Amino acid sequence: MQILLIYLSAGALAGMLAGLLGVGGGIVIVPVLVFVFSLQGIAAEVSVHLAIGTSLATIVATAVSSIRAHHRRGAVLWPVFQRLAPGIVVGALAGAVVADLMSSDSLRRVFGGFAVLVSLQMAFSRRPQVQRELPGPLGLAAVGVFIGGVSALVGIGGGALSVPFMSWCNIAMRNAVATSAATGLPIAVAGAVGFIVTGWGEEGLPPFATGFVYWPAFLGIVGMSALVAPLGARVAHSVPTTALKRFFAAFLGVVGVKMLIG
Repeated sequence: MQILLIYLSAGALAGMLAGLLGVGGGIVIVPVLVFVFSLQGIAAEVSVHLAIGTSLATIVATAVSSIRAHHRRGAVLWPVFQRLAPGIVVGALAGAVVADLMSSDSLRRVFGGFAVLVSLQMAFSRRPQVQRELPGPLGLAAVGVFIGGVSALVGIGGGALSVPFMSWCNIAMRNAVATSAATGLPIAVAGAVGFIVTGWGEEGLPPFATGFVYWPAFLGIVGMSALVAPLGARVAHSVPTTALKRFFAAFLGVVGVKMLIG
């Protein structure tokens, strides 16, 4: 029961942050799951892989509702999505394969370093200066491979990479956020499938896991995040989000450093 409550709490926190700050849940879910899996006695050799694969699976569910909301407002740039998606799928599958070749400690440090970078970006509100237009089809495909690969490797939906890129390419922030939400779906689907395949038959996995996706955690997190995300969006209109972003950036920085040093 205690473990279930932690899963529900993680889902609530991820949903609140997604609605309040526009932060993808994976950056919160992965370290929480690593901690909870250690409490459950799950083998350290598979815990980080299991956390990242499960995080990607939860993003599949949450991305669908997010895409529907942005599409109703006409904010998703579907032609941009169509050019990015093939590269994203290739990159996400490759990211899952690379993760499988890495030790749990190495993967944990990669996530920790990424979390620290995201925390610094949030703390100082750094946005890339607008420089140019979107590249051509081949250029967008290459960008998609990079975004998909890094995102699958650390278990996120890709917004920390795709939103700054699209903003740099003269796309309005509203459209960048909406299109990034759409690209989160192929990242999550391809990444989750990749982690299921690469983790199939792995020793040390708990019951109710399919490859590197742990379904009890998935259900608890998805159920709560879907309920709480709309609340976070409403609260965002009544509280100073700048202070909240800096607080979360500090929290994320501590989590990142902890993951780095073990």
